[in-house]
Amino acid sequence: MKLKSFNYFLCLLIIFLYSPVLSEEKIDIWKNKKDVVTDSPTQEEKNIQNKPDLLSNQTIQTIEKIQIEEGSQIQMKEQVVYGIYEPANFDFNLNMWSATKAEDVRSSLKRLNKINLSKSSSEILEAILFSFSYPPQGMDEKEFIDLKINWLIENDRIELLESFLKQNKKFDSKSKAVQYLVDKNIESGDIKEGCKQIKFIDTSIKDSYLEKFKIYCLIFNDKKPEAQLLLDLLREQKQSSVFYDDKINFLLGVTDKTNNKINEKNLLNFYLSSITVTDFKYEPTKKTKPEIWKYLNASNLIKLEDASDKDKLKELELAANNDQLDKKKIFEIYKQIPFNLNILINAKSNYQTLNESDARALIYQKYLLSEDNNSRIEYLFLLEELFKKANLINIYSKYLSDKIEEIGIKNLPEEYQEIAQSRMVSEEDLILGKVKYNDKILHQSKILKYYVEGESKKKVQKDIDKIFKKISKSKKYFISAKDLALADALITDGFSLPSNFKYNELAEKFDVPKNLLQLIDNDQKAFLALKIVEIIGEDEPYQLDPETIYFVTNLLNKMNLVTIRNKVLNSALPLRT
Repeated sequence: MKLKSFNYFLCLLIIFLYSPVLSEEKIDIWKNKKDVVTDSPTQEEKNIQNKPDLLSNQTIQTIEKIQIEEGSQIQMKEQVVYGIYEPANFDFNLNMWSATKAEDVRSSLKRLNKINLSKSSSEILEAILFSFSYPPQGMDEKEFIDLKINWLIENDRIELLESFLKQNKKFDSKSKAVQYLVDKNIESGDIKEGCKQIKFIDTSIKDSYLEKFKIYCLIFNDKKPEAQLLLDLLREQKQSSVFYDDKINFLLGVTDKTNNKINEKNLLNFYLSSITVTDFKYEPTKKTKPEIWKYLNASNLIKLEDASDKDKLKELELAANNDQLDKKKIFEIYKQIPFNLNILINAKSNYQTLNESDARALIYQKYLLSEDNNSRIEYLFLLEELFKKANLINIYSKYLSDKIEEIGIKNLPEEYQEIAQSRMVSEEDLILGKVKYNDKILHQSKILKYYVEGESKKKVQKDIDKIFKKISKSKKYFISAKDLALADALITDGFSLPSNFKYNELAEKFDVPKNLLQLIDNDQKAFLALKIVEIIGEDEPYQLDPETIYFVTNLLNKMNLVTIRNKVLNSALPLRT
């Protein structure tokens, strides 16, 4: 018993003596654990990239280790990337911008903002901007997100903006994005849809405008007690205003009167004015904000009660020409302007004696009263001259095109058919027809089925052997740049071309810009794709010259951007009917 007690006290003494030494030893909390490598994707990222869906279901996150120099502790910092698309879907990765300088990206996007991009160019740009990735060198996370959000807003990409909000829960400019969606619904008069956007307003958003809208939506959806609670909180935070309190108290039923003053400070204030002011009347001017014009137009609040008010009519015409007012409204007003029968009968000789607005109204009414196509087209073109003279042709171009289409080119007098055809407003988007394969021309042959229809490699290889053999026998056949674009893609995709087809020799005739080849050497995938968007620009790929089609697809092949390359090939090469 004594021995046991002795051993117990001896043990305590040893622990006491050595404990300072033990406390001075460094403790490696990451011992026997693998280091986290930031340059390679995590397993979660790999899983996300392997999904067939274009839209990513969650924000990709990576973890970086940061060693604190003065101590032995290691902290974990979570870096979040933002986007919509899985980068692998477009042959990109999270580091697609890592070798590119921020200033180069800014300059390129600045140039692109000045171009009216084609449908294909816009789609490629969207893939580049909204694939999950880290920012370029010298650009912080906030600027990178702002760049994306600003692009969506400037290009009015509402659906894409909603997708971004759904997939990226917290970011600095979230309130700006949500307010844009809210205002778009208010200005379109669709408050019910606008109130659905409050699902994006969470605790991370500290924005009084959105909180005010949220309170109104609760009233709109007959949840007044909840609205009152939020309103009290807003007032405690001193985020409300005298105007807002007055309107909300009235809508809550707290007061039975409200100020009839119309507030134009923002769209929400103007909307609240329009639904609470008795016999609401508002006369927009040149200084009226575009969003208020759109709301007035959507809510049918723009009326010209006095058709003789020519100054007011002129303001409305200018607004319609500037796309602030629905152009149909102008033609509705023209119908209201009264003319006596004699003036209408002799419209051709009388319109020149009238002021500009009345002259257009007279000819428009004469057109409506015309029964034969010859007279109709004559008055339509006369009306076009009058709109051009007043620099208001934007009001009329689409209307003229629609009316010509209604009549039908074939139903017009022969002398009008050519000019009428030139006035038809064509669709901006390329409407692809059915592919017609032509085996006499390499880049139009059924080899393209691999890219257009997803034909099997085995079947396409047989077609390659047969068609190349057929072409090589023809001494008159000339290998074009488009043929080389197809051959280059086939080689990249692992197909075998006949040995007598000297691709390298033929390709030497075409120069690929050295500055773009340098981007490949530097592994600047995203920036190369951005430069290609600049090259395609306003055109669809099929509108590019053959040499440009070749060097664009050649660059994409070298960088292994196969998805974008296939998009270019499918537009540029096939013969379509």
